[in-house]
Amino acid sequence: MSKNAGARFATSVIGIDTNARYALQPQNLEERASAALGPAAAYTEEEPTVSEWLRELVPTKAGVLHYFQSLFPCLFWLQRYNPRWLLGDAVAGFTIGLVVVPQAMAYAVLAGLTPAYGLYTSFTGAVLYWVFGTSKDIVIGTTAVGSLLVGQVVNRVKEKNDSMYDSQQIAHTLSLLCGIVLFFFGLLRLGWVVEFIPYIPISAFVTAASITIMSTQIPTALGIKGIKSQSPPYRVIIDTLKALPNTKLDAAIGVSSIVLLFAIRAFCSHMESRQPAHKRAWSFVSSLRLTFTMLLFTLISFLVHGFKKLGTPDLSTALIQEILPELPAVAIILIIEHIAIAKSMGRLYNYSINPSQEIVALGAANLLSPFVGGYVCTGSFGASAVLSKAGVRTPLAGAFSAIMLILALYALTGVFYYIPNAALSGLIIHAVCNLITPPKNLYKYWQLSPLELLIWVACVAMAILQSLDHSIYLGVGLSLALLLIRIARANGGFVGVARSRRVPWVTDYPADKLADSSITNKDVFLPFNRQGASNPAIVLHTPYPGVFVYRLHDSYNYINQALHVDILQSYLMNNTQRTSEEQYEHESDRLWNDSGPRDKLLSQHLPYLRALILDFSAVNNIDITSVQGLIDLRNVLDRYAAPDTVEWHFANVQNRWTRKALAAAGFGYPTSQNPEALAKWKPIYSIAPISDAATCTQNDHRRRSCAPASDEENNTSPTWSQPTTNLENDRGEATILAVDRPFFHIDLHDAVDAAVRDARHKDTSGSI
Repeated sequence: MSKNAGARFATSVIGIDTNARYALQPQNLEERASAALGPAAAYTEEEPTVSEWLRELVPTKAGVLHYFQSLFPCLFWLQRYNPRWLLGDAVAGFTIGLVVVPQAMAYAVLAGLTPAYGLYTSFTGAVLYWVFGTSKDIVIGTTAVGSLLVGQVVNRVKEKNDSMYDSQQIAHTLSLLCGIVLFFFGLLRLGWVVEFIPYIPISAFVTAASITIMSTQIPTALGIKGIKSQSPPYRVIIDTLKALPNTKLDAAIGVSSIVLLFAIRAFCSHMESRQPAHKRAWSFVSSLRLTFTMLLFTLISFLVHGFKKLGTPDLSTALIQEILPELPAVAIILIIEHIAIAKSMGRLYNYSINPSQEIVALGAANLLSPFVGGYVCTGSFGASAVLSKAGVRTPLAGAFSAIMLILALYALTGVFYYIPNAALSGLIIHAVCNLITPPKNLYKYWQLSPLELLIWVACVAMAILQSLDHSIYLGVGLSLALLLIRIARANGGFVGVARSRRVPWVTDYPADKLADSSITNKDVFLPFNRQGASNPAIVLHTPYPGVFVYRLHDSYNYINQALHVDILQSYLMNNTQRTSEEQYEHESDRLWNDSGPRDKLLSQHLPYLRALILDFSAVNNIDITSVQGLIDLRNVLDRYAAPDTVEWHFANVQNRWTRKALAAAGFGYPTSQNPEALAKWKPIYSIAPISDAATCTQNDHRRRSCAPASDEENNTSPTWSQPTTNLENDRGEATILAVDRPFFHIDLHDAVDAAVRDARHKDTSGSI
């Protein structure tokens, strides 16, 4: 028994009729098209299959090779490395090293660790990123937001377990878990998932994190003791204000460091505008203000040299279980912060990055970090901005910044040992001030989307009143809810036709010649509800009495199908009249909401329903529920228009699986089984050149009408059951879309032409 015979036997046993979908489809569509098109070829569409889809998922040898090569982007540019790139990378790398050292030490304190741990963390990002990364401008290291999250996780775990674990062990375990998750996330090339998290929650989170960071650092900058920084920010701010009388001498250092940092930045910005020729030099000086300030407030002493914390992280199963609930928020922020910076730099300097590969690099850095004593790291916006301005040429600049970090660990650690905590707090406060969303951006959000601004406010409020992880969850949840609501309420609209004329700009064109026939004329389709951007004074009309065009403004799926179906049914029945009155044996059999003949009298001036055209230009995929909604509506309209049937035309259906689903549901072709009606039906085909043959003329796109076909029915197996393409003879032109799906049209104009032609034929022939 052959494979096909076995499949047919199996389907017959379980009661599946594979040819049921073709029962109402005319069997001679391809023959009629071939007869009408003459020398042009008739194309029939080959439907996609599950086996074809599965074959596309199987990786090829070339695809596997490309995947492994893409894991190491450095292989593509190292072979072209040259001395000029080396010089640019060395200068940029050493420059960013000077900036990263004080930043890393300050952010380590924010994470509840000693300053040396910040250097360890930044070292891992610098030494690994150039191998895996795809951006030349990214600096992976400690960040204010990441360090704050680590500090919060450390404090929560220690409080819950009575300080059973030390801060370093918790931070190392968190980094290792993040590294594992991110590394495999990137290996699976799931970087596109990041796009599910919109910009607004991230903007709100960064602003809230900045406020949180400042609230926790102000007490240290003022020398105030006894403030529980783990409390919600509003509580910390209130407690700090109450404790202001307890301010100590540390405030002189903290406040003066903040003033000095802002003064240097303001002075350098002023000089950049005063001396444009030396703008780069002043920008370089400004980028080193953190280093200058730290040196000013530091006493030279001794700090433990080198990688004293080098070794395997001390892992505990119980600790891992404690950290796992905190992992999602930390991982999400690390990914988003890094990808956002990488994309921003790519847009700024005209190159593209691979999000999945960036996540691989981020995961690798976090995997290595705990082995050298560091904690979680991600892309740093401030350091990346400095690196890009310093003239970086390739990702290898990170290796040079790693040299600076090693130098700091082995030779300069004593210089930074006695940095006052107040000065570190001042540095942190200054660094995060720039992260707060300015009022002008909030006004821009209001102009772009007021609802998203409300989400932003809700996220910031949640962070201040509760915690940062609750803020990010709330923001993502509200954004997804807003997305679902917009999809669910994305109703379409009926459109009308307006005859437009395109008037060229010619200065000496006479005003009284605007009606000249040489001016381009065309039909445009505009919404009847006037909610679009078009001039509401423009006169619109339906393409033909009884022919209606419905445009879906967004996707069509199970979430919004009920809304679309309700709009379609209500509008069509309110703007047409029933073809024939339903007959009831008893008047009481009539539905309670059917007012009967009275409606008939009121609707006598309305046309009969002839055709419905759906513009699917905004639709890509459909599902079972949405297709069933169309089937149900078709049944309702056919009863309404009986004994006639309503033609369904579709424009701009590009997805093959969507076309297959619609065809399987009985759409895409005439379903009338009246041989006489089918014989009089004349489809319209759109044809175009298929080669550079001499037959190709300036008329690259034209329509042909089908001549009347024979009334004789073909009782043999339908030719459309095995789709073919009759292009074996180079005849110059062929149909653009399949001739066995004549109600699927290349554009809205073709769909309207076909529907109007059929409706006019019914009216002139006296057909009901």
